[in-house]
Amino acid sequence: MLTKRIIACMDVRDGQVVKGVQFQQLRHAGDPAELARRYNVEGIDEIVVLDVTATLETRRALRNTISAVAKEIFLPLTVGGGIRAEDDAAAAVDAGADKVSLNTAALSNPGLITTLANRYGSQAVIVAIDAKRRGGTSDSGFGVFVRSGTADAARDAVEWAREAESRGAGEILLTSMDRDGTRAGFDCDLTAAVSDAVNIPVIASGGAGGLEHFADVFTRGHADAALAASIFHYADTGVADLKRYLRTQGIPIRL
Repeated sequence: MLTKRIIACMDVRDGQVVKGVQFQQLRHAGDPAELARRYNVEGIDEIVVLDVTATLETRRALRNTISAVAKEIFLPLTVGGGIRAEDDAAAAVDAGADKVSLNTAALSNPGLITTLANRYGSQAVIVAIDAKRRGGTSDSGFGVFVRSGTADAARDAVEWAREAESRGAGEILLTSMDRDGTRAGFDCDLTAAVSDAVNIPVIASGGAGGLEHFADVFTRGHADAALAASIFHYADTGVADLKRYLRTQGIPIRL
């Protein structure tokens, strides 16, 4: 059985890590390189750095930030935000990224997924999907939002995940906008709907607040990996403690 992964996410704005609630009310959470150094020691499996304003500001992710983080870690690094073309992805990889995450650009130019998969391999191309419940319930489906959650893409999350896979994406980074920053638990209905629809790994994001939330999304949500930010940034939940807990729940995890 494949082990589940625990991933730390650093949302970066102006070179500093920030965290908000439902993509709003951003507050300072630390220095990217310092946090990366800590996570490398604590046993995080992977790190994701998302430049949360790069797309809105029409620029690339900050090269200096990527380089500073890459120098501190010996584990996979994914970079997202502002990757609109092949050259942007190349710049991120040159700065130290192992994988690139596409969101808005993938929807506006789906062919970019295939281009990058052909160049770097599917394992290096993640399609990020920011999703929200339609009508407040899972029965109405899940809509996709772009431009840092500010615009409705008029797409269904499950349908888009299937297309992303068919175009060469190696993973889906699935964020529940409804749960983001709330610490109310992952949206397991959303995660399971997407996980069951594709044959590539799905990373669950949005809502982590306690140990049981991770166990829930790995079992009920069928996630392959779980990503969190604030509970790790502010040391509310220790990575080693989380992994030990998951082992006691029968969930295969790297220690």
